[in-house]
Amino acid sequence: MLEILLERCRDVSAYTRSRVLQVWAELCEEHSVSIGLWNEVAVVAAGRLEDKSSIVRKSALNLLIMMLQHNPFGPQLRTASFEATLEQYKKKLNELGPKSPSKYSSEGVSNGLPSDDDISNVEDEVGDEETEGISKEQDSLTDSCLPQVADGMVQMDSSVPYFGNLEQTRTLVASLEAGLRFSKCLSAMMPTLVQLMASSSATDVENAILLLMRCRQFQIDGSEACLCKMLPLVFSQDKSIYEAVENAFITIYIRKNPVETAKNLLDLSINSNIGDLASLEFILGALVSKGDITASMLSALWDLFCFNVSGTTAEQSRGALSVLCMLAKSSPSVLSSHLQDIVDIGFADRAIATIYTIHPTPETIAADLVKRSLSSVFDCHGEDKLQNDMDYGSSSVLTTVQVTKLSRYIFIVSQVAMNQLVYIESCVRKIQKEKAKKEKMVADDQRANANTTSDAQKDNGINAELGLAASEDAMLDGLAERAEKEIISGGRTEKNLIGHCASFLSKLCRNFSLMQKYPELQTSAMLALCRFMIIDADFCESNLQLLFTVVENAPSENVRSNCTIALGDLAVRFPNLLEPWTENMYARLRDPSVCVRKNAVLVLSHLILNDMMKVKGYINEMAMRVEDEDERISNLARLFFNELSKKGSNPIYNLLPDILGKLSCQNLKGESFCNIMQFLIGSIKKDKQMEALVEKLCNRFTGVTDIRQWEYISYCLSQLAFTEKSMRKLMESFKAYEHVLSEDTVMEHFKNIINKGKKLAKPELKSSIEEFEEKINKSHNERKEQELTAKNAQAHQQKIDSFGSFMATKNNVEGSGESEITEDDEETDRSMEETRLLPSKSKNAKSKTQSQASSEITDFEFDEEVVQSPLVHLRGASKSRLKKSSTKCQNTDTNTSTRRNTRSKRR
Repeated sequence: MLEILLERCRDVSAYTRSRVLQVWAELCEEHSVSIGLWNEVAVVAAGRLEDKSSIVRKSALNLLIMMLQHNPFGPQLRTASFEATLEQYKKKLNELGPKSPSKYSSEGVSNGLPSDDDISNVEDEVGDEETEGISKEQDSLTDSCLPQVADGMVQMDSSVPYFGNLEQTRTLVASLEAGLRFSKCLSAMMPTLVQLMASSSATDVENAILLLMRCRQFQIDGSEACLCKMLPLVFSQDKSIYEAVENAFITIYIRKNPVETAKNLLDLSINSNIGDLASLEFILGALVSKGDITASMLSALWDLFCFNVSGTTAEQSRGALSVLCMLAKSSPSVLSSHLQDIVDIGFADRAIATIYTIHPTPETIAADLVKRSLSSVFDCHGEDKLQNDMDYGSSSVLTTVQVTKLSRYIFIVSQVAMNQLVYIESCVRKIQKEKAKKEKMVADDQRANANTTSDAQKDNGINAELGLAASEDAMLDGLAERAEKEIISGGRTEKNLIGHCASFLSKLCRNFSLMQKYPELQTSAMLALCRFMIIDADFCESNLQLLFTVVENAPSENVRSNCTIALGDLAVRFPNLLEPWTENMYARLRDPSVCVRKNAVLVLSHLILNDMMKVKGYINEMAMRVEDEDERISNLARLFFNELSKKGSNPIYNLLPDILGKLSCQNLKGESFCNIMQFLIGSIKKDKQMEALVEKLCNRFTGVTDIRQWEYISYCLSQLAFTEKSMRKLMESFKAYEHVLSEDTVMEHFKNIINKGKKLAKPELKSSIEEFEEKINKSHNERKEQELTAKNAQAHQQKIDSFGSFMATKNNVEGSGESEITEDDEETDRSMEETRLLPSKSKNAKSKTQSQASSEITDFEFDEEVVQSPLVHLRGASKSRLKKSSTKCQNTDTNTSTRRNTRSKRR
């Protein structure tokens, strides 16, 4: 019957599907679904969440809520906990298996899973201990779960689980496996629930929120992140959806404990993006207006902001202040009683900027602030002691100060110096505005007074010719430059307060051992050094080497990132000083830190697009960021090249050959190279530029010998948009790339080019393209044959060389064992003659008399030397020699008998 119910979940009728799911929910509530069917029902319900009928989706959501509430696996369904506990029980099962006889029968298990009777038997021995640490809210959700199963199964979190006998352990392993599958099934449906929260049906949204709340309470993986995506729904015009979000927010984040509530809210503000922060501000404003945010919760937030709660971090303090600001927009009284706390803790650099903005003589207050900070750090009442210590090389200063106070002092001095520079520039702009305003008023008066005397006109003309206005501007600029220089360098006789700190700071940053020991001090010190360098050109020039050393070798990515940003400001302010260090600035694009690379891309993009830095020479480093492993950096690099292509006549066209050459020489994956060049070539739209690129790329073949570079160049050619002119240029440049057509990859790229040309060509050009295709195919085949012939010849030569060495070795071996033949023609052993019969020269026998020598022939005479091939078998060679010897002997006997008969006749 249950199997039929599962089948009916896929019925054609939406009403039937919905009603069957409701029946399953009732069965789960009555604990009538066995564990063997539990996961099958869960999978079916998860699949029905994507049903086209809203009533089916609603029933599926309710079923899943009911299954969570009455699940037999316990109130904590984290996947990691199940996996860890399952591993322990499997190890125990393996230990028990060989030792104990198996009494585990199939009657107590359905499809490998324990039945309810098996679980109840296990509970009697395993489930005596109740789990602790579960909140009351979770207890209320699981009060109707299988009570004894929870006792037995929630032993997952116990550090020392109880192991029963073999049958009980097998039952627990099967139950844990079922619980693990159920947990994974629920975590896998989180993306579907996010989609349902964006549904046009209010019931889908409401029930999806309810299910997510249950999932969070049971600690399903991914439920917390999905709930954060619920916050933007507070802007929904549907009142039911807004109320559902508000109720869920109160249930999840607003607790009876004020400190716990405050921590929930500040954690939410820290982990939220800009859109979620706007939603959080809206819902917090509504809650504080209704009174759901109590005074005790506000007090807890203030305690966290002021570090009155032990263990509070700076990030948590900022999060608490962010929440308080959100609440204050709806209820300003939130801040009224804690203004002093904000002033003491929260202003920092903003306080100094405010002083320079609103005070008529900010330098006096800033000087007093620096002196007070100096006194708190070095425990002295002025600058003399500090300067004397530095002049005489005393180390007592660095060994007695607190690092945190020294960092704060350095920060304050650098911030004052930077604001002083901004203040001087603002004063200059104010004077220039007043002057321009006065000149405009005078001009307007002159136009209004048409009867201006000729003498006044003459005076104005004389002033213009003498350049009095220009001299006033030059004098103003000189005063501003002098004032800026005095911030660091001081006056003619002595340095000022900030100048003494600059000397100390430069020495401090060069103490690398101290910087490595105190990373936080290095962060504030290098940031202050960069600010001083921005202010004064001489100080910048003397510390540039130090800055680039730190930005390349500092272990902290925060230090390298800050220095990279400062390099951009220095390049804007002192471009001539930074111009020799251009290569080092581009080197930051190869930094292992994602943050440093991102800042480097942003800084260089700003400098190049605003014509503050030359783009040639190292632009290939920026091109490599197109294929950066971090998606944000890749998108920033692509945006840079898109903006660069819009400038003038598209500089990418001129940079492309240089980028191609340098990327080809670097250790870059072929796929990455192709993606980069495809993107860059896609930004070139003009036909003339395409035609010129065809010629440039073809000419690059002549000076390249690397096969990989041939493939890269041919790939770039294949990515161009060919026109008739560009196709003709390609065909005319055949001699430039003829030698590379032997490579198969290069040939494939040229075939792609020809296919493009055939699609776009006019009928009169198609014949030329076909001839060109035959030409490159012929060249490719010929070069392939030449390469094959060369390879065969080389292989043959290698064989000959190896054979010659083999023969020399063999002759040496045979020569050592060669036997000599005696003059008396002694008979040798047949076995020796068959195996080692070697050629020799026979000697002519000397006749006893001159007459006998002229008429008689010796019995054994060999007219020619026999040369034995090493490939001939020795035994065959010996037989042949024996046969020849016997034949010659027979001929000799015949001739001898003939001569004897002739002699007898003569007598």
